[in-house]
Amino acid sequence: MRVLLLIIAIFFATTTNADYKIETVVDNLNFPWSIAFLPDGSYLVALRVGEVRRVSNEGEVSEPLTGLPASFVESQGGYFDVVLDPQFDTNQIVYLSFAYGSSESNGTRIVRGELAATSIENLQTIFTVHPLKDTAVHYGGKMLFLDDGTLLMTTGDGFEYREAAQDTFSQLGKIIRINGDGSVPADNPFSDGGKGDPKVWSYGHRNAQGLALDQSTGTVYMHEHGPQGGDELNSILPAKNYGWPAVTQGINYSGAYVSPLKSAPGIEEPLTFWVPSIAPSGLAIYKGAAFPEWHGDLFVGALVDQDVRRIDMEMGKVVGEESVFAEVGARIRDVRCGPDGYLYILTDSESGKLLRVVPD
Repeated sequence: MRVLLLIIAIFFATTTNADYKIETVVDNLNFPWSIAFLPDGSYLVALRVGEVRRVSNEGEVSEPLTGLPASFVESQGGYFDVVLDPQFDTNQIVYLSFAYGSSESNGTRIVRGELAATSIENLQTIFTVHPLKDTAVHYGGKMLFLDDGTLLMTTGDGFEYREAAQDTFSQLGKIIRINGDGSVPADNPFSDGGKGDPKVWSYGHRNAQGLALDQSTGTVYMHEHGPQGGDELNSILPAKNYGWPAVTQGINYSGAYVSPLKSAPGIEEPLTFWVPSIAPSGLAIYKGAAFPEWHGDLFVGALVDQDVRRIDMEMGKVVGEESVFAEVGARIRDVRCGPDGYLYILTDSESGKLLRVVPD
């Protein structure tokens, strides 16, 4: 086990409505992509390079947990998200999403297993996206448990397969919904398979990199990458079409149109969108007590802009937006609200950091 010192109070800043400081819990993490909060106050951090490590609140970093699957680590492929089972206190089950396969045939997979001191045991595969693809990009891979115990996960369009996002029988470019064991919930919109894949929950997505649940309203929020421009923040409902690639605010990287349509009948409108792109990654709904001014607001990490966007929400509507935490000066991969009421941020690099935002 290696020990890294807890570095306190690196940055100080004032937003328009809250004073905060940013602490470095740990640094030198190799492309951290996701964080989960353990009941004892420590963290699980998934690293894109194909590792999950425990991090103590004092900055101690474990060796990689054993018992986890090999991943296809290329371009955007690797380990994506790690989440705890809703009954973790009694069953110790954790879920991991990652890129599975080879350069010729790969896709997003979910496994689950029981967390032990230094390993994950009794590993089971519960989902593998269908069809597989031969591109190493646009995997999605963000997971979220709903209050009914079902699990959502985003899947990407594979970049070269964007038309599949409009095909309800394909699992590419979707949000899928499954039970914790991988089975199909009886109330999924296409559960009988007649009009779409039974595991599809919503469709018309490009590459969603943020999922969050507002437990007070039951609203599921999601953001996704557009092409050149057109990143979107959406509220997600079952069986709804979110447009890609038939409707988009963005254009191709070549400058050509993806579609001439920016809206259309039967297509859900985004709550907000970004042109030019900010490359959103990580999404949190703030419900803690440390920053009452931010209660109910959304926090969106930005890879390109290297900041976090605070989205001021009122009655489910976006009423304002500001850039915060830009003093970090790094690509933001994940943003979470911890059980302690603080915000946590992962920076995206081979020497990535786990940061904690606390009141000043």
